Amino acid sequence: MQSQDAAPRPPVPATDPAAPPSAGPAQAEAALVEHYPRLVRIAHLVLPAGPARDRRVLTAHALVQRALPRGRTAAPAIPAQHRRAGRAAGARDGETGYALVRLQVVRTALEAALPLRRRAWPRRAQLPPLLPLVRGLRLFPRSGGADELALEKRLSALSAAARAAYVLRGLEDLADTEVREVLTAAGVTDAAGALREADGVPERYALLNSPSFDACSLQARPTDLLRRRQHTKAALAAAAALAVCGALVAVPGDGWGPDGAAAPAYALNPAAEAALDPARLVRVSPTAWELSARTDFSVWPARGELRDDKALLRRALAVWARPGERVRVSVTPGTPSGAPAGPPQLLYAGTVDNARVVILHDGLRIARYAEPASGTRGAALDLARTDGANGAESGALVLGRSDGNTRYLTAPWVTGAAERDLLRPGSGAMDLHPAHGVTTPLAGPGAQTGGCTSWNVLELTGSTGTQLLSDLGELVPARLTEGRPGAVRDVAGARARTAWAPYACSLATARSQGVRTVNLWPYATQQLPDGSGSADWVCTRAETWRGGGTRALAQFHTSGGAYGAVVAQSQDGPGCGPREPRVLAGVLWKSAAKSWYLLAAGSRDTTSVTTTGGVRASAQGSRLAVPAGQGARVTLRGTLSDGRRFDGLH
Repeated sequence: MQSQDAAPRPPVPATDPAAPPSAGPAQAEAALVEHYPRLVRIAHLVLPAGPARDRRVLTAHALVQRALPRGRTAAPAIPAQHRRAGRAAGARDGETGYALVRLQVVRTALEAALPLRRRAWPRRAQLPPLLPLVRGLRLFPRSGGADELALEKRLSALSAAARAAYVLRGLEDLADTEVREVLTAAGVTDAAGALREADGVPERYALLNSPSFDACSLQARPTDLLRRRQHTKAALAAAAALAVCGALVAVPGDGWGPDGAAAPAYALNPAAEAALDPARLVRVSPTAWELSARTDFSVWPARGELRDDKALLRRALAVWARPGERVRVSVTPGTPSGAPAGPPQLLYAGTVDNARVVILHDGLRIARYAEPASGTRGAALDLARTDGANGAESGALVLGRSDGNTRYLTAPWVTGAAERDLLRPGSGAMDLHPAHGVTTPLAGPGAQTGGCTSWNVLELTGSTGTQLLSDLGELVPARLTEGRPGAVRDVAGARARTAWAPYACSLATARSQGVRTVNLWPYATQQLPDGSGSADWVCTRAETWRGGGTRALAQFHTSGGAYGAVVAQSQDGPGCGPREPRVLAGVLWKSAAKSWYLLAAGSRDTTSVTTTGGVRASAQGSRLAVPAGQGARVTLRGTLSDGRRFDGLH
C-alpha cells in the first residue's frame, strides 16, 4: 500500500560520520546474489556495444562474478533521498555491500571498455572471460523496439564514462554529485565531463529497464552448426589418419543458399519440408469469414501485393523454422518459438514503409517476418501467441512500427478504424482510412519516461461491434474492456472512455508481457474525510494469452485529479478477476490541511474492513477512513457477506 502524496521512504540505517562504512566478503556476497540481475544489467549497459553480442553478455556476467572483495573494504552507503516518486526505495538503500560491489562492477566495466594498446599488458577485464563458459550456444537479450534500438545507438556513441554516468543516473536514480563520487572512485579522471557528455542523450531512463537490456533473461541460438560439423569431422579424420595413415576426408559445405538470413538446415524430413514450402501455404477466400461459424484469425484472407512472391515467402518460412544469429527475434512470454507443425496460413505479404513484411498464422501463433526492402541483412522475426482469440481480440495486427508510429492490418469484418486519445475522451476520432485492411500510421503511445500527456488507441468498428485496442509493444494489440469481472464489455461510447481516461497511463506497466485484455472495474466511490469531494477506487486487471502472468492494480483517483494513483498490486492472483470478483485496497491520503488519513475501500460484497499494524481500526461496510500517521504501515483484511475473510492487495 502506498501513499498518494509523497510518503516518506524507509529510513536509511545510521552510520558513524567519522568512519566510512565497511563491508566484508560475506556482506558483499549477499548483496551480489540478491541484486545480481541489476548488477549484470549495469555492466551490460556500460560495456561497449559491438557485433559480438554474446561476448558482451558473458563479459557482463564475468565482471559481476569477479566483483567480490578479498577482505573487509570501506564503501559508501547508497543514498535514498534522490529516488524518483513512484519507485519504492529498495532494500539496497544503505547497504554498503551493494555499494561496494556496484563500484567494482562499474570500475571493471570501464576497464573492459578501454582499447588494447601495443607494448602494454592488457588488464584482466579486457580479456575474454574464462567463466562463465558457454559452448555451442550464443546468448543475447531479447530484441527491443525502435526506441530501445535508438537509445542503444546513442549510448554506443558515448565514452564508457559517459555511459556509466547515464546508467547511474537513470537506473540507480543517483543525483549528479553522487554520480561524480562513484565515477571518481572508479578511476574516472573527468567525472564532470562524463556527466556533460551524458547530458546529450535524451532522458529515456525507463527504457533502461527494458528486457532488451536484461542480460539475465536471454535467448539462446546455436553457433554455426555447419562449421562445427566440419571441425568435428576434420578432427576425427585427422585422428584416423594418424592411426591408419589414411587420407583426410573433405567435408563439403553448401553455405546459406536461397534461404536468406536463415541458419543452415538441420532437419530434413517430409513433414518439416511441407511446412516450409511456400506453395503449400493456406490461403483463405476473401469471403470465407461471411459464412464461417468462427470469427478469428483463421478466416482472414491473404492480402498484400507480394502474396505471390515465392522467394520472399520461402525466406520467411525458413527464418521462422531456423532464425540465423543475425536475425533479431522477439517472442512474447509463453509463446513457443519453434517451426510450424504444418503449412501455416498466409495473412499478409507486402511492402510496409521501407520493409517487406510477411505475416503468417499456424493456429497457435502469429509470426511476422520483416526484411529491408533491399537485401536480407537486418531481418527480424516476431512471434506472438493468439490461441483462442475471438472476434473482438482478432480485429487487428501490427504490420510495422516506424518513427513512433504504427500501421495495422485489420480483420476483414472491420469497416472502420480510427485513432483516439484515451486521455481526452471528449476529443474526436481521427480516421485511419484503411485500404485493403492496411491503416495509415497511428501515433503510438510511446515509452512513458516522464509525464504522460497522451495515450493513443485504435478504435475498430465492424460486425463484432466497437472495440478499443492499445499497442503494448507486441504483434497483437490488447483489447480494453470495462465492468465487473465476469460481465465485462468493450469500451464503446463517451461514458466508457471517460471512465478509462484517468488510468490510461497505467497501461505502460503491461508492456511486452503478452497481454490479451485489460479490464477496468470501478468498484467503489468514497467521500473524502475533509469534505473536499470524493474519490473513485478502480481495479485494472491485465490478462495474458498464456494464462499466467496476470497483474491487478488497485488505483485511487480523487475528483479533479488528472491521473489515478496505483496504490496496490497483485501478480498471478485471482483477485479482481472472474474467479474472485472482489478487491480491497488502501492508501495514505493527505488533506489540504496537511492531515494524514488512512482510506480503504472494498468491493460491494465487503461487509467490514479491519486494519492492523501502524493503524488499528475497523469499520462496518466496505469503506474505512481514519486518521493516520505519515508513513504508517498497515495490513488490511476484509469480511465478505458469507463470513469469509480476505486480504487486501499489497
